[in-house]
Amino acid sequence: MVKSLLIFLIVVLIGAGVGWAGGQNGTLFHGYWLFALCALLAFVINWLVFIPSSMAQTEKFYDLTGSITYLSVIGLAIYGVGELDTRSQLVAVMVVVWALRLGLFLFTRILQDGHDSRFDEIKVNPLRFLNAWTLQGLWVLLTAACALVIITSANKQPMELLGWLGGIVWLFGFVFETVADAQKRKFRKQASNRGRFISEGLWSWSQHPNYFGEITLWFGVALMALPILQGWQWVCLISPIFVYLLLTKVSGIPLLKQKGAQKWGADPQYQAYLRNTSLLFPRPPKKS
Repeated sequence: MVKSLLIFLIVVLIGAGVGWAGGQNGTLFHGYWLFALCALLAFVINWLVFIPSSMAQTEKFYDLTGSITYLSVIGLAIYGVGELDTRSQLVAVMVVVWALRLGLFLFTRILQDGHDSRFDEIKVNPLRFLNAWTLQGLWVLLTAACALVIITSANKQPMELLGWLGGIVWLFGFVFETVADAQKRKFRKQASNRGRFISEGLWSWSQHPNYFGEITLWFGVALMALPILQGWQWVCLISPIFVYLLLTKVSGIPLLKQKGAQKWGADPQYQAYLRNTSLLFPRPPKKS
């Protein structure tokens, strides 16, 4: 219990720190930094949904709540600012489109699968389950930090080459992630592929093409934010770094590598796939 309480406190303090840093040189809303209010909202939404989810011991609404949180904080930022410049309009559309697509994709997947094995042990422990929802609030805040700064910052700049370049990078990453998810979903629907690993399409160029797309699109948003960052707002550049570290070192690739080893570790074809296919950054597969 002490460890769980400590984790909760650390996560909330990190969120408060980022909320304070992002609010500097930003728009005020009823006397409070709008960025900080968005940070608070990210946690409050997850804490509210945690209550009925914990009572029912279900994780079915976890991923959907994440997407709703993104939409809500972006919505609050837009409402608080009122009039958006071109950069803010573009990044708001980008985050909304991304959140809607990913949220519907993950929610549909868990309805089909029936459960998420990541929560099997923690959903029966209220404090550990609360930490999962609190971490999701922090995940939304850190991931969307650059987008929120763009919308809420008082330092507005006209769109320049770097801004448009960031938009192109985001579009490339978004399309890459969407195509990779669609290919995997189609692969799994075929009865002949049941119990097999995917190694075709973009998955022949990368073992985790969806994660590559995810990382790329948030780097695109960060590029768009560079011209307007001031003072402590530079802390918000943690956004793409956080996404990269999360997916490559914590909850993404490491967990999938473990599951893959359990399922297909003794399969020579799987071992060949691992040897010949890039872990993350796409490249043509090596010839065996």
